Amino acid sequence: MTIDSANPETLVLHAGYRSDPETNAVAVPIYQTTAYQFEHSQHAENLFALKELGNIYSRIMNPTCAVLEERVTALEGGAAALAVSSGQAASAIAIQNIARNGDNIVSSTDLYGGTWNLFANTLKNFGIEVRFVDPADPNAFRQATDARTRAYYAETLPNPKLKVFPIREVADIGNALGVPLIVDNTAAPIICKPLRHGAHIVVYSATKYIGGHGTSIGGIIVDGGTFDWEKHAERFPLLNQPDPSYHGAVWTEAVKPLGPIAYVLKARVTLQRDLGYAQSPFNAFQFIQGLETLPLRMREHCRNTQAVADHLADHAAVETVIHPSRQNGEAKRRADTYLQGGYGGLVGFELKAGMEAGRRFIDALKMFYHVANIGDARSLAIHPATTTHSQLSAEERLATGVSDGYVRLSVGIEHIDDILADLDQALAAAAG
Repeated sequence: MTIDSANPETLVLHAGYRSDPETNAVAVPIYQTTAYQFEHSQHAENLFALKELGNIYSRIMNPTCAVLEERVTALEGGAAALAVSSGQAASAIAIQNIARNGDNIVSSTDLYGGTWNLFANTLKNFGIEVRFVDPADPNAFRQATDARTRAYYAETLPNPKLKVFPIREVADIGNALGVPLIVDNTAAPIICKPLRHGAHIVVYSATKYIGGHGTSIGGIIVDGGTFDWEKHAERFPLLNQPDPSYHGAVWTEAVKPLGPIAYVLKARVTLQRDLGYAQSPFNAFQFIQGLETLPLRMREHCRNTQAVADHLADHAAVETVIHPSRQNGEAKRRADTYLQGGYGGLVGFELKAGMEAGRRFIDALKMFYHVANIGDARSLAIHPATTTHSQLSAEERLATGVSDGYVRLSVGIEHIDDILADLDQALAAAAG
């Protein structure tokens, strides 16, 4: 269904679905089914030959997942999307869809730890090289590019540094060289639209802000439909040469009657089909519920986090506050350019008393949850030096932006007075 609106508050409630055609139910049903009845033999043949799109098997597509995909596509202003089993699956498919043994991608150094490990170790085992460059200098992407470079990869708002990625600058370099930019927008839904700034593919861990409830694991890949894969056929043989895994389909040719969706359709009917990264319809249903309030929640996340950042900056126990609003120079310019309506729901800070202060702070929290997650409606906290980054040396931790006294907060939508009160009493305990 087409909604005549570009406003996110409307799109998350209405895009892709109006009511169930059989029952007129307004809520999106959970289609808990594995397979689908074909109307006749020609219908089945058309589906398998991609002459028309439709449901074949729930490892590849599902009507509940389809509503989630259509709503996120509308929200991002893309061409089509694919719901997958996790954010990690989204990152892996996004690369494996266009890169193979002997190829490389160029990635920002500022990444979620799980993505860093995927890129530095796991993809290496598949023969895909990841070249890490500092996004402070966009030209580093150009310098690391060669004939086997298949993509650039970045996070909009990476933690712990929380320095916004130069989307347009790197996208322009990629456009000139024929390299698409893939952006993980997990930490900045609503407040950043990477496709509008030149990115070509957007990935999400829906587990975080899109869900918001902390009950379900899932990921989403959005194809912007703006990259000309056919123009750069030599760089992208996986999309422009016959694919033996799908009876010789040439994806840029096969999708022409369907729209500019070669990238995401190939991901669906080859990698999703073969590797089984399917999102369950129940989890898709859960994400649809979260999506309906995402614009409202992001406003509160941003407002509360800004208040927390300002409050911490004046606290005697705090050495430094890490938040886009407190940056300066080029980092602040990028934050103001790419983030609209707030600076996100994450804030970091460094305690003057170091490692032990970090432990005392975490143990004293009463309302904040101590969990390795972000994006819940509830407030979350973690001390990376003793948890997520504990296996790194002190030098390695500092290189990633994690000092001994660094604490990361994912600020929720509770009343700000209660949030600040919990932080204050924990900071008092941290000070000893």
